[in-house]
Amino acid sequence: MKLSLIGASALGLLLVAGLATDGLADGNIEAAYEEGGKHFSEDDIPTFNVKDDGTVDWYTFSGFRRYHAECHVCHGPDGEGSTYAPALKQSALDMDYYDFVGVVVNGRKVAGAQGDSVMPSFGTNPNVMCYLDDIYIYLKARGAGAIDRGRPAKKERPSEAFREAEDACMG
Repeated sequence: MKLSLIGASALGLLLVAGLATDGLADGNIEAAYEEGGKHFSEDDIPTFNVKDDGTVDWYTFSGFRRYHAECHVCHGPDGEGSTYAPALKQSALDMDYYDFVGVVVNGRKVAGAQGDSVMPSFGTNPNVMCYLDDIYIYLKARGAGAIDRGRPAKKERPSEAFREAEDACMG
């Protein structure tokens, strides 16, 4: 489904108003249930599922692909960070999911001793917004140490729900 600018703005207002919860609880890493191939924690936060043989769920694999298409230019390969921007694999663990979404949608500017750090808004970029949960899931898996650096060798097939959502969002 398409994320509207109104929806993105509403999320931003919720974040500014302080209605989002603070920090990730440990329970936000483990998959409690699955819907349409996407896994969620007991708190309904998107998360990864890596099988014992290393097979990743499709959303984690899709997140790897989308992260490296859109995010790694600034944030470095595999969520490791760069001299230009911070490591996001840790941010996916330390930041509340809704704060993470808010920063991606709205961008942010942080003043520091070395100068200002600016994250541009990606709220109108369908290559990010249609796959934002995927990117978050991938970074969460990296931060938790569930997957190593590089392209996951084994992956599940995309679910029909994933394909339908992608078609609806990308048009």
